[in-house]
Formats: sequence, C-alpha cells, structure tokens
Amino acid sequence: MTAATRRTRSTEAFFGRRHGKSLRPAPLAALESGLPRYRLDLAPPPPEALPSLFPVAVDTVRLEIGFGAGEHLRHEAGRFPRTGFIGVEPFVNGLAKLMLSLEREPLSNLRVYDDDATRLLDWLPDASISGIDLFYPDPWPKKRHWKRRFVSPVNLARFARVLAPGGLFRFASDIDSYVDWTLLHVGKCRHFEWLANRSRDWQEPFDGWPGTRYEAKALKEGRRPAYLSFRRR
Repeated sequence: MTAATRRTRSTEAFFGRRHGKSLRPAPLAALESGLPRYRLDLAPPPPEALPSLFPVAVDTVRLEIGFGAGEHLRHEAGRFPRTGFIGVEPFVNGLAKLMLSLEREPLSNLRVYDDDATRLLDWLPDASISGIDLFYPDPWPKKRHWKRRFVSPVNLARFARVLAPGGLFRFASDIDSYVDWTLLHVGKCRHFEWLANRSRDWQEPFDGWPGTRYEAKALKEGRRPAYLSFRRR
C-alpha cells in the first residue's frame, strides 16, 4: 500500500494496519474460501427488508463493529439463530481466524464486511438494525489521535439513523478515558439514554457474555472493563 493510498482511504481515521503476521496455510485457505461466501457486497442498494441478506429466515439484524477474532460475534450468532448478524473487521488476521472457525462450524445467519464501518452504516436503511456492539475499540490514547476514536458525534448520528427505536448500542472498554469519553459524547446525543441505575449495571458483563482474548489480557494486567448499554429513543 502506497503512502498516497494510506492518506486517501476513508478508513484511516478509525483503525491502523490491516495486516499482522503472515497467515499460516490453514487460516489463509479458510479466508480465501470463506470470505467470498460470507462477505457483504455494498455495490447494489440495500434491500428493503434487511433480513433478506441472509440465506436463512431471520427476524432482526444486529451489527458488531470491530469483532477482532470473532469470539463474541460467533457466540451470539449461535445463541440467536433467528437473528441475522453483520460483523465488521478490516484486520485480515482477525477475519482469517473467524473464517477458520466458520469452516469448522458454519453459521448461515452471519455476514461480514471487511472495510470501513462508516461505509456500511451509510449504506444501511433507516431503522434497520436492532443492536450495535462496539467492544474494545482502539482507544487512540494520544490527544492528537482522538479524532480517530469511533465514538464521535457524527458516528453516533449514524447509529441513531440505522437503529430501530428501542434498539441497543453496547460499548465495552478497559480504558477509563475512553469509557468517560463515550459517556460524555452519548450523554450529549438526544437519541440515546444510558441504561444504568447502579454501579453493577456497567461493572458486570452483558448477559451471555463469552469474554474475548483481549479482555482476558486486560484483566490479567489489572485493567477492569466497563460495559455500557444505551437505548435508542
């Protein structure tokens, strides 16, 4: 990728690299065979009924942005077979891990998008999503990089447009400053209300939470995650 490409691609603001270590033969083969099957194509206009994106009957559709290796995404898709799931992850190594697991245990109620999540959000119809999950996003801790944080007024407006009334936006992070940032920005957005009445409401994991490898690392290093839920008014 050239420097010019890096400067112009729309994803530059929200994530860094696309590739990690070179893929081993098995994950690479799973990626090459599985991605064409699960990838969501944004070239045509979105269907009026979003569940028609899936080859099986689903009642609602949820979105997870930045699914990492796909532990939570795969877990939820297995828990709720009547819900369609769209996962966004531009990092090739994470995609390969998910495709390898789907090669062993396919899920027909799952689709993925491997580019900028804002493109997908702008493509989706109004009020078409029942839930949005954003777990352990890159905190971009340096002040000059805060513009790269995914939680922002413009992206919250995107969330509000695509979420159906009563739909949930869920956020998890082990970085206190990003938790505070999220509470501040969502608190200023009239479209959402924070579903918390007591401290355990954000200190305890979400219902059915399977955990992730990143979270396990954070806990081992002494960082305590926060789990925030906001409802679309």
